[in-house]
Amino acid sequence: MKGKDHYDLNCIDSITKYVGAHLFVDKRSLKNCVEFLSQIKRNCYSQILANYYIKKFDKTGKEKLITFVSDKFYNYKNAFNKLFYRVAKLQFGVPIACKKCNLEHNNNPIERYNGKIKDRTKTIRGGFGSFEYAEAFLNLRHIIHNFVNPHQGLGGKTPAKTAEINLRLGRMKLLGLIKFMAQNSGDD
Repeated sequence: MKGKDHYDLNCIDSITKYVGAHLFVDKRSLKNCVEFLSQIKRNCYSQILANYYIKKFDKTGKEKLITFVSDKFYNYKNAFNKLFYRVAKLQFGVPIACKKCNLEHNNNPIERYNGKIKDRTKTIRGGFGSFEYAEAFLNLRHIIHNFVNPHQGLGGKTPAKTAEINLRLGRMKLLGLIKFMAQNSGDD
């Protein structure tokens, strides 16, 4: 944006392809990474904790905690340790070609999502005019990804439907989502 790098931090579930957290920032500082991962904690911590207790007292001896996967940016690791220490696992520094490295988890879903964003933003002449415009665009982008666009890898379902978030939006999903939000916003 105007010759300066900005960052779109995203968390995507590898099974449902649902974007569970999103934050557009000017720097990937520790503070911003903590804010980003705090979104996941607000939305998913009860599930992460329930999984932790089930696995902690599991008699098989196999610890199969929920696994987060990230690239080699160190502030992700620091933020993760601050928020999810012991209750989840972090596979840190995962390369794109993780199959060659015999890694169980990969970051392919997020790389694909980021690639689609790059494809879309290439067509915007001159880039984004302001931080606010870019942030609004990326906020809308992840909502459309989750609730409107069907995903071929999910058998034509949206990530929200696969994650069992059924809002009954009808055929015109974006219009249905707008109506749903208008009815449930509480602004009368």
